[in-house]
Amino acid sequence: MANQQKVAVLGAGVMGEALIAALIGSGIEPSVISIVEKRPERCNELIGKYAITTDSLNNAVATNDVILLVVKPQDMQALLGEIKPHINAKALVMSFVAGKKIGFIAENLAPAQPVVRIMPNTPTSVGLGAAGYSFGSTVTEEHRRFVAKLLAAAGKAVEVDESLQDAITATSGSGPAYFFAFVEAMVEGAIALGLSREDATTLTIQTIVGSAALLERSGDSPTTLREKVTSPNGTTAAALASFSNDHLSEIVARAMKAARDRSQELA
Repeated sequence: MANQQKVAVLGAGVMGEALIAALIGSGIEPSVISIVEKRPERCNELIGKYAITTDSLNNAVATNDVILLVVKPQDMQALLGEIKPHINAKALVMSFVAGKKIGFIAENLAPAQPVVRIMPNTPTSVGLGAAGYSFGSTVTEEHRRFVAKLLAAAGKAVEVDESLQDAITATSGSGPAYFFAFVEAMVEGAIALGLSREDATTLTIQTIVGSAALLERSGDSPTTLREKVTSPNGTTAAALASFSNDHLSEIVARAMKAARDRSQELA
């Protein structure tokens, strides 16, 4: 699929904007990217920032080669019903909508409509996203290359069987919130030990950022890095023993299962 394929983004919230930036980063010219967004002030903001265009819903789906659906799950069925009479039958539909299956999208558009289902996450907004994607049966090799290039510009992505999309949601889709909750807990724990909120926040964030960079760059596994920082009977060992006594692994596993189950309910 050539770079000059026309692309429409339906929904221009935080994720929609992140995907616009990724499209441009993947080599798509801003002039062939259009957005459909109800808020005029948001349209003007994005047009000024990225030099893209705006369009009506019906014209966007009729005239573009790639259509990104970036709306809330509860709005999906109504949107599909609205665009069905107008959509370009050969357009690649890229769904970033949690819980909605490829079959659901095809049933509400047309069985032959090329569809890819993608679960992104919010670090996409800084080009460090993690995504899982699954292809419908009518997607072409050109479509596959387009998707791979776009998602590479947005961060890292893995192709999975669609049956695993709910697990992707529970892992990387919702994962940033788990991380932020842990950071919040560390900050509060440091304050309880006497540090000011400012110092607790600075030290916690830098510790987390530095640890993530070390994990990415060292080539060592999380287990190896944990062991390297844990001296027998030391301070770290005491903290980890407390985590173990409180069944941290089970807490995390239950939380991820709850996210997976909720994703299934949204289907």
